[in-house]
Amino acid sequence: MKINNFKIGDNNKMANLIDYKKGPTSEGFYGDFGGKHVPEQLLSVLKEVEEGFLKYKDDPDFLAELNYNLNYYTGRPTPLYFAERLSKNIGGAKIYLKREDLCHLGAHKLNNVIGQILLAKRLGKKRIIAETGAGQHGVATAAACAKFGIECEVFMGKLDMKRQHLNVFRMEMLGTKVTGISSAQGTLKDAVDAALNDFVENRDSTYYLVGSAVGPHPYPLICQTFQSIIGKEAREQILETENKLPDYCIACCGGGSNAIGLFHDFLNDSEVSLIGVESAGKGLDTGKHCATLTLGEHGVLHGAKCHVLLNENGDVSETFSISAGLDYPGVGPEHSYLKEIKRASYESVTDKETLDAFFTLSKTEGIIPALESSHAVAYAIKLASTLPKEKVIIVNISGRGDKDIDQIAEMVNLS
Repeated sequence: MKINNFKIGDNNKMANLIDYKKGPTSEGFYGDFGGKHVPEQLLSVLKEVEEGFLKYKDDPDFLAELNYNLNYYTGRPTPLYFAERLSKNIGGAKIYLKREDLCHLGAHKLNNVIGQILLAKRLGKKRIIAETGAGQHGVATAAACAKFGIECEVFMGKLDMKRQHLNVFRMEMLGTKVTGISSAQGTLKDAVDAALNDFVENRDSTYYLVGSAVGPHPYPLICQTFQSIIGKEAREQILETENKLPDYCIACCGGGSNAIGLFHDFLNDSEVSLIGVESAGKGLDTGKHCATLTLGEHGVLHGAKCHVLLNENGDVSETFSISAGLDYPGVGPEHSYLKEIKRASYESVTDKETLDAFFTLSKTEGIIPALESSHAVAYAIKLASTLPKEKVIIVNISGRGDKDIDQIAEMVNLS
């Protein structure tokens, strides 16, 4: 397949890709969203990260090392798989799965991690910190730090550590220190808070490897750049297979890294509908959800203006989801912008719909998706059933479900 020759950096300069958007402004704004809303002492280090990224993102030696690691360590390209039995059982549109679950360590997270690790090395940083929710970004960061011999500490909410204890062990096995955060809900938001505090205190020696398309500029741009390989591959693969672009691209959306990775190469194609799927948890009317783009308001969270779930006092709301990776009250600023200009739409599915989709894909295709990815599968199943058979849907399977088996087994036994 031609896709085997694809490399990051081919045919574009990795930024300013969208004609009508022209990337973020120099201050990091996507329309009204984004920016650098951080303490004064972090501005200089963010400038250092931004200048380093802009310097190296098109550098031939950097790209050569990045692409070598993506191909031979991460395992790219990932296949675009026609879910034939699932599509037949639904009786509607064709469903293709972008198999990011087949990346080394079981998720799309390494795409971003490898790029940022190589950047941190060139910036002379001796220590890496990261946040993690479902644990996949933490595991990817831990593995890459082991590979390159860099000290690593990952912050993780105590609740997430309990429901993703296997990934905690994997990080520790790889030589990383996992620091549990018990404040507030003990979930992803609290892990990010702790990581940002550490970054302020240790900014001279430490690189904060943000795991999603969130946070202050330039992190959303960096994440989008390194994750955009997902959509670039998917575009070439679907053109080779179907001789046309997809009608829909669907991805789960918490912070939004896998979704922006899939969406980005299709943003100029108005005939391709882009759909992010959030967690409706126990229901949008219960208050126990993470439907940020569905019900959130404009606010500032973790250094960027974006949609945020707020309570009646204007404080950040508590959130709830079966999926640790989507359990976050904000979203990447580029997603907020895409919603605002109506280039992408954002839907939500409940925990029950997510579990049903988890078992449906497992039983029809022999593919066990992560709970995060199962949100996208659930919405794709509903949508496909309403469409004619000539329509084509690409669903990003952002990760595999091994990490969720214990949690799901316990839930099923209790039901």
